[in-house]
Amino acid sequence: MKLDIIIAGVGGQGILSIAASIGTTALNNNLHLKQSEVHGMSQRGGDVQSHLRISDKPIQSDLIPLGQADIIISIEPMESLRYLPYLSAEGWIVTNTIPFINVKNYPDIDVVLKEIKSHKHNITINAEEIATEIGSPRSANMVILGAATPFLQMSYEELEKGIKQIFGRKGEAVVETNIKALKAGWEFTKKNM
Repeated sequence: MKLDIIIAGVGGQGILSIAASIGTTALNNNLHLKQSEVHGMSQRGGDVQSHLRISDKPIQSDLIPLGQADIIISIEPMESLRYLPYLSAEGWIVTNTIPFINVKNYPDIDVVLKEIKSHKHNITINAEEIATEIGSPRSANMVILGAATPFLQMSYEELEKGIKQIFGRKGEAVVETNIKALKAGWEFTKKNM
């Protein structure tokens, strides 16, 4: 088993919570894990990204080489395009369709989404809408994680356990909200794959 994941977005969108959830799940399954993060100007809406490398064998580097990522998970659609050079020919893009417009010259969102959809393996999801529908607008990141779950080579149930571990200290209500968001994203992908 080998899985290289890039998680991308802007500061405050929960990229590191996604990385922690996947990483915890991998370690719970006795897999090797290397992780690298770039926070940029995260407090000001700057880009944040994390490289996660998971394998059943020891991993030498925490950085994913160009053309080798199996998945780009993005909470911000333009940020998914930034990392396309890292995506393998058979890799998946899982991204939110709602932009975080933090620059004056943000490109037309229809152009951004058209580029994403030009790749044969993509899941585009309005995570904000789904998170709002389940009563937790701030859990869009977990909706995105749920949408990426079918491509993670780990079971949905194992990912739920990882989320319980990560968010458990915040109380049962927070855990249940995150699991509800995860499930909504997972069901979206299962229906639209």
